[in-house]
Amino acid sequence: MSSSLATMAYIGATILFILSLGGLSNPETARRGNLFGMVGMAIAVLATVLGPRVTAAGVPWIVGALVVGGAIGVIAAKKVQMTQMPELVALMHSLVGLAACLVGFASYVDTSTVFATGAEKAIHEVEIYVGILIGAVTFSGSIVAFGKLSGKIGGKPLLLPGRHLLNLVGLLVVVYFGWAFVQAHDIPAGMLPLLVMTVIALLFGIHMVMAIGGADMPVVVSMLNSYSGWAAAATGFMLSNDLLIVVGALVGSSGAILSYIMCRAMNRNFISVIAGGFGGGAPAPAAAGGAAQPQGEVSPILAAETAELLRESKSVIIVPGYGMAVAQAQHTVYEITKLLREKGVNVRFGIHPVAGRMPGHMNVLLAEAKVPYDIVLEMDEINEDFPGTDVTMVIGANDIVNPAAQDDPTSPIAGMPVLEVWKAKTSIVMKRSMASGYAGVDNPLFYKENNRMLFGDAKKMLDEVLMALKA
Repeated sequence: MSSSLATMAYIGATILFILSLGGLSNPETARRGNLFGMVGMAIAVLATVLGPRVTAAGVPWIVGALVVGGAIGVIAAKKVQMTQMPELVALMHSLVGLAACLVGFASYVDTSTVFATGAEKAIHEVEIYVGILIGAVTFSGSIVAFGKLSGKIGGKPLLLPGRHLLNLVGLLVVVYFGWAFVQAHDIPAGMLPLLVMTVIALLFGIHMVMAIGGADMPVVVSMLNSYSGWAAAATGFMLSNDLLIVVGALVGSSGAILSYIMCRAMNRNFISVIAGGFGGGAPAPAAAGGAAQPQGEVSPILAAETAELLRESKSVIIVPGYGMAVAQAQHTVYEITKLLREKGVNVRFGIHPVAGRMPGHMNVLLAEAKVPYDIVLEMDEINEDFPGTDVTMVIGANDIVNPAAQDDPTSPIAGMPVLEVWKAKTSIVMKRSMASGYAGVDNPLFYKENNRMLFGDAKKMLDEVLMALKA
């Protein structure tokens, strides 16, 4: 393939990637967006492999890598459950960071590149240094995020004494060794500062995500998505690959925008998320920092009584949370929704932007269960409808339906936009126990007069509700 033809293929792939991002912005066009992305990536890979920069001797190695990587991808796609998607996404981000690090080191020790001027050499070395820095932070941070999302690491933030000072010292050391790296006259002399920076970057990635609590994990996922994009862009600069630069910039910028949306949905700013300290999974008194604790008694309800309430309702709003994902109850939820709609009940879903463990987690699960897109509404679209709703059913959600965000200015989640489920005629909360949510903050909703608690495994309880509705 000639250089001009490869360039045209890259332009076509870039257009397809942009169309892919546009398609993914809406559930109804998401399938088409995915298709555009896959076709674009296929064109990009073929143009690279068949392009003028790859020699015949290198093709077998590339084909072998594609076969191995493709096999792993197929196995993961078949074995990984939808409930495991957040940790899978975090793991994929770590691979992008690792690739950036490996490409950076390989690019540095490559002696085949000849620079016309010292300025070109300095620019190339800065690209290598920054690329490895971003890649190392992305790699270690994503590994920790994978551990937290999969439950292998606790959700409580690790807040080291003087952590901000440690970060500042680490940054200054990285800047100093960056200067030393650029000033090095040969590869052995430059390898030491490069390795020191890599170790510091790996430690910073671990420290950064360990200091972030469980309630902020959706922001972490989108943030790491952005980091992986910038790591890919840095890799593109190192390899002088325009397509990789453009694609990395697209992913990095879209991830940054998504992080902003997530932070706004939690009334948080990006710096405070990175600083950590919220969402620790601690007991309520410790987590709330003196906030008033809910008072009163809960009113339990049985599955048969829940079915009767749903059957007599004209309007129902279902609010899914991570508990639905863990119980894999989305298919039963769809069957209940289908049955109620056949009986003339207006059933809709209210989705909070940070419900679950990654952005769009609940939308993905509901789409898998074939819930119609037009009845799945975002928080801003449905919050005004709760006062006119007969029953709201909360399935495994906690923090996103906590009235303390509005009523208690001393609460850690004060000011966070929430779904106002308590304004309905009756609210039903499905939980295994009275334990606090991932943020470690108790929920006054449980004690409200119009609220009922349906205790038990979400899948088991919903199956009983479905059977009662059919009867």
